[in-house]
Amino acid sequence: MSDHPRPSLLRRVVAEGLGTALLVATVVGSGIMGETLAAGNTAIALLANTIATGAALVALILTFGSISGAHFNPVVTLADAALGGIRWRDVAPYVVAQCVGGLIGTACANVMFGKAIFFASHHVRAGGAQIFSEFVATFGLLTVIWGCNRSRQTATPFAVASFITAAYWFTSSTSFANPAVTLARTGSDTFAGIRPADAPAFIGIQIVGAAAAVLLFRWLFRKEPMLAERQIVAALSVEEAHEDRSVRMHP
Repeated sequence: MSDHPRPSLLRRVVAEGLGTALLVATVVGSGIMGETLAAGNTAIALLANTIATGAALVALILTFGSISGAHFNPVVTLADAALGGIRWRDVAPYVVAQCVGGLIGTACANVMFGKAIFFASHHVRAGGAQIFSEFVATFGLLTVIWGCNRSRQTATPFAVASFITAAYWFTSSTSFANPAVTLARTGSDTFAGIRPADAPAFIGIQIVGAAAAVLLFRWLFRKEPMLAERQIVAALSVEEAHEDRSVRMHP
């Protein structure tokens, strides 16, 4: 048994809040920057938004993965709990931290570009096509996370970032796939924003997409912890291996 204690709930919750804040600041901030520099070219603005988001995801998952599992997403947390990765009593603190962190991230991005701290978005994202896109994006995200954590866990940050990068372009909704991020993006009337009136449908279908992924993979694979526990154990195992090698080299 490892002598390393599992990070406390407080440390994990702070990691989730901070990671989500930085992720949303990246999404909203790069959207503002891209829209400003693209001078009306939506494709260039979306490309800038995509590259920044994918790069930030890799960095943030690698940074916070060994502490909290780097969920940054309420549906990922719910799926992880459903599959035994974290305790159900930890779900609410995780989700609150993610939602609060997302709002802080939006505020930071708005302030960095000289805008009001919060101002409701008027960016329309409605209709069956976009709602179905959110189902596909969320289902695909959970599929990638679970599949990689079963087979090549170290590849998970890169696989998740790659999928979200691709989904920005193959979904008509530009792949929110995250209730906390969806909520946060209602507070910025910029390129990455979403009207508050459109957010409930996005959030509802994201939950449905995540539930569908959980049901499918419970059938495809045996039940096992998906994220937090496995990332923590993997990180500690690597640290113990380094310590053991050091002892052998320096008796």
